[in-house]
Amino acid sequence: MAQNTSSSGIGLGGVLFIVFLVLKLTGTIAWSWWWVTAPLWGGLALALGVTLLALPFVALFAWLWGRKHKAVRKSLQDRLEASMKRFDDIR
Repeated sequence: MAQNTSSSGIGLGGVLFIVFLVLKLTGTIAWSWWWVTAPLWGGLALALGVTLLALPFVALFAWLWGRKHKAVRKSLQDRLEASMKRFDDIR
């Protein structure tokens, strides 16, 4: 029998936000609200930053991949045309 291992907890980011919120509201820390709410949006900002940094490398890889396959397609097309010409010569 399979066990259901999914959990629906608050998560580390939620716990950190609550701790920072309580510290801010009690006056223990004088951080900006941006830093207090950072555990809520920080993961998204990090993922977006990594994506933006990786995008040029993905584009370069796609461009190089396309060039390689363009050359392969051209070679196959040339060989096919040569075969067709030989076939026409035989007929």
